[in-house]
Amino acid sequence: MEIFGNDITLLILIALMVSAFAAGFIDSVAGGGGLILVPSFILAGLPPQLALGQEKIVSTLGTIAAIRNFIRNKKVIWTAVATGLPAGLIGAYAGAQAILYFDPDTIGRIILFMLPFGIILSFIPKKNRNEENSAPINKTVILFGVPTAVFVIGFYDGFFGPGTGSFLILALHYLLKFDLVSSSATSKLFNFSSNIGALFAFMVAGNVLYMLAIPLVAMNLLGNHLGSSSAMKYGAKLIQRTISVSLSLLMISLGYKFLF
Repeated sequence: MEIFGNDITLLILIALMVSAFAAGFIDSVAGGGGLILVPSFILAGLPPQLALGQEKIVSTLGTIAAIRNFIRNKKVIWTAVATGLPAGLIGAYAGAQAILYFDPDTIGRIILFMLPFGIILSFIPKKNRNEENSAPINKTVILFGVPTAVFVIGFYDGFFGPGTGSFLILALHYLLKFDLVSSSATSKLFNFSSNIGALFAFMVAGNVLYMLAIPLVAMNLLGNHLGSSSAMKYGAKLIQRTISVSLSLLMISLGYKFLF
């Protein structure tokens, strides 16, 4: 039986829904949900460009639940958001436009080449900064450092995507010295803007399956809600442990892809 076209059977759909939930939980806490979604879509038989576009629509809408929880708990650093949001939007749109110039086979090789680098970079250790911020934020970093970092990471998000949330958390943690929870919360808004920029480019190019996205977005929203609520309750330790879990799952899925 085929549903939603592209040889998506009921069994594959169920597997993708489980992946979407896991990706939402992990993405809301530590970033890197795309590290699970993109390989899952490719393993399900979607062409690489369609896999990237499908990941964007699921991640964009799924992130809303996590953003709501973080904003409600006042963990977002709004002074950084004001300068980083447009940078992420523009950077991701440019990155998505760039990847659309390549043929599907080349994109597949690019994905396989870049995933190991995403794993390595995500293993960079983070200092334990679970305490509240007390030092004043450097305005120069907010005006120039944050937009530059978010634009570069946004371009990566549009061009490839997996690991973007983790990279944003790392950038905020080292550039602005936020605690891990605040870094995770603020990065969600940046990731949301970069997702929108990339999604727009993929939608215009026709690389989104809207009917398939509906159940996956629902599961991703649930995962994001539970993950962000857990982050508020358990703090930095959960973030660090979830990063390790997400990277382990990625390595397993990447191994399957290499053997495919």
